[in-house]
Amino acid sequence: MLQFPGVLIVVLLVTLGFLLLSLFAPRSGENLLRRFENVFTKLAERKTLAIGILFFSVIILRLSVLKLLPIPIPGIHDEFSYLLMGDTFAHGRLANPTHPMWMSFETFHVNWIPTYSSKYPPAQGLVLAMGYLLGLPWIGVLLSTAAMVAAILWMLQAWLPARWALLGGIMVALKFGIASYWMNSYWGGAVAAIGGALVMGALPRIMRRPHTRDALWLGLGMAILANSRPFEGLLLCIPVVFCFLWWLAGRMKSDMAMRASAEKILLPLGVALILTSAFMGYYNLRLTGNATLFPYTLNARTYEPAGLFLWDHPREPLHYNNRQFDDFYNGWELDNYNNSWQDVWRVTAEKLTRSANTYFWWGALLLLPGLPFVFRDRKMRLPLAVFFLITAGFFTVIWSMPHYAAPMTAMIILLLVQATRHLRTMKVAGRPVGRALSRAAIVLLAVDTAFAVAHGVCDPLHWSCQGDPSRAAIIEKLSQTREKHLIIVRYGENHNVHDDWVFNGADIDGAKVLWARETNAEQNARLFDYFRERKIWLIYPEVDNTELLPYPPPR
Repeated sequence: MLQFPGVLIVVLLVTLGFLLLSLFAPRSGENLLRRFENVFTKLAERKTLAIGILFFSVIILRLSVLKLLPIPIPGIHDEFSYLLMGDTFAHGRLANPTHPMWMSFETFHVNWIPTYSSKYPPAQGLVLAMGYLLGLPWIGVLLSTAAMVAAILWMLQAWLPARWALLGGIMVALKFGIASYWMNSYWGGAVAAIGGALVMGALPRIMRRPHTRDALWLGLGMAILANSRPFEGLLLCIPVVFCFLWWLAGRMKSDMAMRASAEKILLPLGVALILTSAFMGYYNLRLTGNATLFPYTLNARTYEPAGLFLWDHPREPLHYNNRQFDDFYNGWELDNYNNSWQDVWRVTAEKLTRSANTYFWWGALLLLPGLPFVFRDRKMRLPLAVFFLITAGFFTVIWSMPHYAAPMTAMIILLLVQATRHLRTMKVAGRPVGRALSRAAIVLLAVDTAFAVAHGVCDPLHWSCQGDPSRAAIIEKLSQTREKHLIIVRYGENHNVHDDWVFNGADIDGAKVLWARETNAEQNARLFDYFRERKIWLIYPEVDNTELLPYPPPR
């Protein structure tokens, strides 16, 4: 969690400064800081304006630091799979036909039979498709992250006074909107967080004053969750549905109230959920040939010997068409988790470390004194239930990327803001020490983000948003030429299984540059014959990541 050397010193100095101000100059310090806070209070009271300003502020701030944090280069297998999905949607189709030479193009986290398509749910792909249509897939990431910040602010406005909701929105913008892999990669996170925010923002509005608009927001949020993080989204919806039914049962005592609920809430929500189910069934049918077979499930059956949950036992090692898949699936994945208690504790520690880096910062420790009071708030029971249920589900899964828990992002921020509110009421010998600590925590979040930008760090996890620029440089260079190119990738004995280069877009035959695996002589000969009009190159990723050699003709 030590993102920068000396960060603890900064934490101590900032905290000490605010404490000294509260102890020795409480009145003058309070007057100065309250003037600054009043500006935000006036803005917060204009709720729609605050949402709009925060949305555009995220976009402007992120674009303003492009020199320090440039447009991200994909590097993780999953990113390329999502980019394929976005490219496919941008071409106006849900899936691509299986290519005759698919064995040479076989790609991680992608299905090839019965269609050439990503294994992941479609929500993130729709965001990237929007980016493709606007000229750059990252534009979709930028807009979705800004929309996430706006959606969480909208959600917080249903649970908190306006100024505290705006504080939470600013916290989200600082933590996720600039130096986070949610913004600086193609891996996702923001879309599922939007879904969670819409569900948790619509429910209290419906319970206070039923309105068709909020029923549609609730349905949209559930649809986004089902098509981004279905497992974690289901866990979020369980307590939400329970609360909704409890509220609905209370309205059944009045025929008029029940009739209004049916017209304004149940009917539009039911239509939204039916349309969502129909789309998901059709999507599955187009990609897998079976309305009830998800692409993720098909990919797991085809490629994954490892399990998904901690209690799953691995299958027998599978046979693959190339050594890279064998090294990854039969090697790295099975070595990573082998159903021992030692493995359980190790992957649990990984989840704790990675999630702490993603969702929190060192200054958040200052909010701990206010946290116990949050558990006593009746209003926080539902957010706490969602938080604990998703957390439990998150820790039952073997794999440990923080964006898996993205649906509960808004709940984490809500609980942090509520802890801040309690902390601000605490005094020591009549001095506003709690206010000093709460202000120090927010300032330290801003400092942490500023440090990351100044050092060009795209995410606290470092490795999660730093793709190899060599591959992108080759594509850029060859795209300037007249010919079409086919690059054969020959991996060495000590190849890094996480640094694969064979990824292509939706239109393989029409692509200017293609990447293919060097396989057996027979498959290579078929590949070269099929693409005989292309210029064929050979590359060794481990030797020189930019040197292209003419490929020798097949013998």
